[in-house]
Amino acid sequence: MAQVLSPLPGTFYVKPSPEADQFKSSGDAVAVGDTIGLIEVMKTFIEIKSEVAGTFTAYAAEDGTPVQAGEALAEVAE
Repeated sequence: MAQVLSPLPGTFYVKPSPEADQFKSSGDAVAVGDTIGLIEVMKTFIEIKSEVAGTFTAYAAEDGTPVQAGEALAEVAE
């Protein structure tokens, strides 16, 4: 099981906008470079991309919550 980690502190989001679907759901295929979430830092949104391929398991961080650098955001089964 691989974890996708936050590269920086900020607010984590699992959707591109409030009315959109989540980037990934449990069981979805994940390719290297797939966007799995966003981190907002001072009104700037940074895409968080997977560095591993596999099957998306779950988000480790909740939508709209503050995260720290190095914190697990999601899990991917390789």
